[in-house]
Amino acid sequence: MASILSVRELRKAYPKLVAVDGLSFDIDEGSCLGLLGPNGAGKSTTIEMLEGLVRPTSGRILFRGRPLDARYREYVGIQFQHTALQDFLTVRENLELFAALYRRRMPMDALIAACNLESFLDRDHARLSGGQRQRLLLAIALINDPDLLFLDEPTTGLDPQARRNFWELVQGVRARGKTVVLSTHYMDEAYTLCDDIAIMDRGRIIARGSPQKLLSEHFDDSVLELPAAEIDGRELELPIQQRADLVEILSSDVNRTVQKLLAAGVSLAQLKIRPRTLEDLFISLTGRELRA
Repeated sequence: MASILSVRELRKAYPKLVAVDGLSFDIDEGSCLGLLGPNGAGKSTTIEMLEGLVRPTSGRILFRGRPLDARYREYVGIQFQHTALQDFLTVRENLELFAALYRRRMPMDALIAACNLESFLDRDHARLSGGQRQRLLLAIALINDPDLLFLDEPTTGLDPQARRNFWELVQGVRARGKTVVLSTHYMDEAYTLCDDIAIMDRGRIIARGSPQKLLSEHFDDSVLELPAAEIDGRELELPIQQRADLVEILSSDVNRTVQKLLAAGVSLAQLKIRPRTLEDLFISLTGRELRA
């Protein structure tokens, strides 16, 4: 598969900090790359350089084999985490305003349908719900019919229903052959939308691959969850991790672990068994300490 973006030895240094430290990777045309990392990992700086908004200290970024230039922005759409819109304009008027900035445009009717904007086109944008506003911002990012779409934490603060509705819109964008770069702190979002994951920490990529590939490479066990009260005072020769009022038991042989719990007189009425998740992988690779 051809690469739409190629990154080689990308570095961004500030007087007291190296934010990005020698990244090299390719993004395949038509793929969805999820860029994950704790606060301060360098992912926001990386995305800003890929978007053409921040100049690297060194290294290069190629779009379809050519260095980024003024024409690059004609092929790119960006949904920022925070976007200020002009006061007192309706949804329709905002779309018309942004459409006037581009020579290449997606047909307005198709754009409105793709982002499900029909029911509030003539409403002032300040009166939109969180989910409606994000759909409008997605439409603005798509207004020039970009080949490459950047989504910077697009569902932060949305309720579960609005998040899942937004996921469906992104899947529709991908079905049209567009390439997506997604930054998110929601591991379920990355697992659902991305066929390629890059986990960053301290300015470097520390893991890369499909969600399924990453999980199979790092884990061969399952997680058994029980209320902590169920095992209080019991001597169990099992790898137990305390999580607030829950305990997690890591097991590569669930049947044998369940037998040990039963033999110890532990009630399994509230037992939950789950496979490993991207959140498990993220914490395993980057740690549990709070980052500023």
